[in-house]
Amino acid sequence: MPRLAPLLSRLPHRFSWGQFVTLAALLACTGSLWAFAVLVDEVLEGETRGFDQAVLLALRHPDDPAEPIGPLWLKIMLRDFTALGSYSVLLLIGLLALGYILLLRKWLSALLLIVSFGGGMTLNPLLKQNFDRPRPELVAHLADVYTASFPSGHAMLAATCYLTLGTLLAGVTRPRPLKAYILGAAIALVVIVGCSRVYLGVHWPTDVLAGWALGSAWAMACWLLLRAWLSYQAARGRRG
Repeated sequence: MPRLAPLLSRLPHRFSWGQFVTLAALLACTGSLWAFAVLVDEVLEGETRGFDQAVLLALRHPDDPAEPIGPLWLKIMLRDFTALGSYSVLLLIGLLALGYILLLRKWLSALLLIVSFGGGMTLNPLLKQNFDRPRPELVAHLADVYTASFPSGHAMLAATCYLTLGTLLAGVTRPRPLKAYILGAAIALVVIVGCSRVYLGVHWPTDVLAGWALGSAWAMACWLLLRAWLSYQAARGRRG
């Protein structure tokens, strides 16, 4: 134990806050990809059917599967909240954010935003077409849907877009409590959108979990690429 104390005392000097955040993002990205792979395997084997059905039915009145539990205002509120993960709303938010970033001449941040948003919006339809999982027929749909179910587009795109915006905003914010607030708000939006899809009966719970996992992994991967490029440029500048 006496030998361990000097080592621990040197840790803050060896690992900066930026390195800690990068390591955490790398672990989150890897863990999310692993979770998505596990979900794909379980869904394809039909192992998640019992869980999916139990959650959907728990959110509906036992004597009327067409009617969700809770007051009317909750249903109306979640119908509004679910639009926060739609293509049109996220595209509008992305364009507004991109315009602001371009005015600030933050070219790398603008590129990150384009790659993250564009990649997520391109990848999700391809995955839906490949898996072609039917929407739940166990309960009535309380929102209009036209595509396949797996993975949830709203959940995946909300994770991709809001986490990307959250990391960009947190990156230019100095106080750590404010950084935590921004990232917490981004995560809250992602959770609300995903939960609304299950409550409205348009997705199996595992659709949403898969969307969250893949969207988070994609957002973190794009951010890590940006960090790696900035670190490379900084190291190159020091050598020059």
